[in-house]
Amino acid sequence: MSPSLPAFLTNSPLDPSFDKDIRDTHLVYDYDASNPKTGEREKWRHELWFFNENRIHYAIHGGPMAGRINYQTCSYQCIRPGELWQCNWVEETGTICSLVYDIKLKKISALVGFSQGHWENAEAAHGDKRNPEDFARWRKLADIGNQRARFMVSAQAHLVEIFKGKGDLIPIEADAQTI
Repeated sequence: MSPSLPAFLTNSPLDPSFDKDIRDTHLVYDYDASNPKTGEREKWRHELWFFNENRIHYAIHGGPMAGRINYQTCSYQCIRPGELWQCNWVEETGTICSLVYDIKLKKISALVGFSQGHWENAEAAHGDKRNPEDFARWRKLADIGNQRARFMVSAQAHLVEIFKGKGDLIPIEADAQTI
């Protein structure tokens, strides 16, 4: 029997360095980006909290998705303990996210496959998932377009802050609904 989707299959166990490298780590980082409307250079500030072994929590403060506060079920993969970790998730909007956290170089490398609905309706993707109206609106964005209709963004960011704990993010329940 197939699992309910979305689902994650990770064929390698979580590396024991997860507790030191990732668990409860909070990152604030800036993407050097171009404004999609004007082409002007700008910073897209994000913050991400690696909440636990299967959840991330984030807020976006700059760029077209500024004003989005969300948390997701995710999967982690250790590339090199103490150096490189990958984190992957899918959004209720249909957007697929994958980032690599480079501990030593203090960088994030990301690939985001925005669904057509998410990218073309950035304002509708703003809000806080804890608000039922925001959550319901975000889910409807996944119904726009098809699996091939994606806006792919590859970007690198420089870490501005690294610390343990929630920072200004409001903690979630460990089993909070994500999709």
